[in-house]
Amino acid sequence: MFMRGWILDFLSASSKSILWSFVVIRIGDQLLCLCVGGKRKWNNTMALFMDTASDPLTESERADIVAIAAIKESAAIEFKEQGNRYVKMGKKHYSDAIDHYTKAIDQKALGDLETSVLFANRAQVNLMLGNYRRALEDAKEAINLCRTNTKAIYRAAKACFYLNLLSEALSFCKIGLEQSPYNGDLGKLETQVNSRIREDQNRMVLVSDAVSSAKCLVSALENREIKLGKALYQELTSLRKPTLDKNNVIHWPVLLLYAEVMSTDFIEDFCETDLLSEHLDMMYSESCEPLHWDKDSNYNRNAVEVYYQAGSGKPVSRNEVVHYFLEGTPGAHEESIYDENEQLENHTRNNNLIKRSKKWMKVNEKKSLAEILRQEDYIIPGIPAFYIVSKTSAFYKEFKAGKWNPP
Repeated sequence: MFMRGWILDFLSASSKSILWSFVVIRIGDQLLCLCVGGKRKWNNTMALFMDTASDPLTESERADIVAIAAIKESAAIEFKEQGNRYVKMGKKHYSDAIDHYTKAIDQKALGDLETSVLFANRAQVNLMLGNYRRALEDAKEAINLCRTNTKAIYRAAKACFYLNLLSEALSFCKIGLEQSPYNGDLGKLETQVNSRIREDQNRMVLVSDAVSSAKCLVSALENREIKLGKALYQELTSLRKPTLDKNNVIHWPVLLLYAEVMSTDFIEDFCETDLLSEHLDMMYSESCEPLHWDKDSNYNRNAVEVYYQAGSGKPVSRNEVVHYFLEGTPGAHEESIYDENEQLENHTRNNNLIKRSKKWMKVNEKKSLAEILRQEDYIIPGIPAFYIVSKTSAFYKEFKAGKWNPP
């Protein structure tokens, strides 16, 4: 069998009227000189340089072509076997294996069946390297050359699986199992593909439900003329968001901040129909423990007042609101939810809002949460945030004079 060789030169020698022709080939570190025939001087173009589509003119030329084809075939086989050896040597040599399989293919000297094996082998190495797109292309080439190449079919299915082309992966599995019903690898892969398809279908249902719920909540806010701004204080509230119940009532998580010490209370479920006073009555009832930092007992039911900061922030777009509501849900990675016309309408409405300077507005405790939140000058920072101060505290004068701002 010929080793890897490259034609280096074409030599000739004359003997009377006969021109003897030789080809010099490098094989590894050795040179091999082959006689490719003797011809009369200045005869037709020698077979070595003939167009492969041309018909040989003489028996000698035909013999030359056969000899050259044998050399190329031997080289292709040697490239293939060397590629196999590189695969066995481990991952560090996978690129060498691909290189040798490619050289074997480029010889174009083997039949369809053998060439199909070469493409399937290269597909396998690409799979092991994580080059799934290239692996799929090679596997498809192998299948085109030999429809019964089960290994190529399996590798095509596996590449599709890794590329998340699940319907195509399932199709390859079915084709392979029709030819080889008891192929364990194909059966196992088909089970994995079907499982992934079911997972994706379930995920799509969850995503659809999450997006639908978020859009319903956005519509409920718009109907109430409630404006949402950039979410603040998430380090205190985590991913808690408002919810819409079956009666179309919004339930809000509400953050209460004690401006004097920046301590917080948190109401997880504040129904929009509840009055603020009802929650304050509960928070400062005798059954509740006093605030541990309120040494002078300034913060009691009769002394506390509640404020929000008016004119702070600006409303975010409808898409930003829905993505905020989708955080932490299966729909978190969905991109554009609303079309351009809906976005434009929302953008125009937000730009028409009157810009106001920041100031502290006292909350009317006798109003419901829904009435408080729809105030024209209140932009909700993700979830409602109210500031509590005490009329009997020294800090109260500083706060009322506008000398204090949130950190």
